[in-house]
Amino acid sequence: MTSRRPLHHHDPMDSHRTDTLHVRPAQPDDLEAVAALRWQWVREAGEAPPVTTRDAFVRRFVAWSRENASSHRCLVIVRGDVVIGMAWLAVTRRVPSPRALERASGDVQCVYVVPHERDGGLGGRLIDAVLELARQQGLERVTVHSSVRAVRAYARHGFGTSPLLLQADVPASAARPAAAAPPLLPEKDLR
Repeated sequence: MTSRRPLHHHDPMDSHRTDTLHVRPAQPDDLEAVAALRWQWVREAGEAPPVTTRDAFVRRFVAWSRENASSHRCLVIVRGDVVIGMAWLAVTRRVPSPRALERASGDVQCVYVVPHERDGGLGGRLIDAVLELARQQGLERVTVHSSVRAVRAYARHGFGTSPLLLQADVPASAARPAAAAPPLLPEKDLR
């Protein structure tokens, strides 16, 4: 299995660099490079320290990607033969309706482009490709939980806010007392 590793620096004299860019579905031999991008992103963001080694993470990520291939589609952007960015579309089947027996929605996840390739529209190309994939699959809607930096990019590609899309943070601990919250809609409207 060949590993396509992301570039970690930009060298204009690099003989392997090419201006040929492709956005395409990730192939099985891309998954190690995609895992390396995910590792790089979290390390770059300075978030909490990893709970495992890089090699163990890559192995687990590749296994997870294969296990979840039916619900999580990964697209990559490749310069030459080097994976320089990724985007995921998580597809969730929805409860059937009398108006539509087969329903699904999507969530954009983990859009990332290596730092030296940013600000050239590559993230936008990945967003467009994910939305096209969602259209091809007939998804009702696509959501995203964006970073502050990327909100404007998503807005430029058709995302907007919705007063009807809510979220709740669910802590890992069940120690929080359960408060009885009033329903958002009168009960007669929930039928």
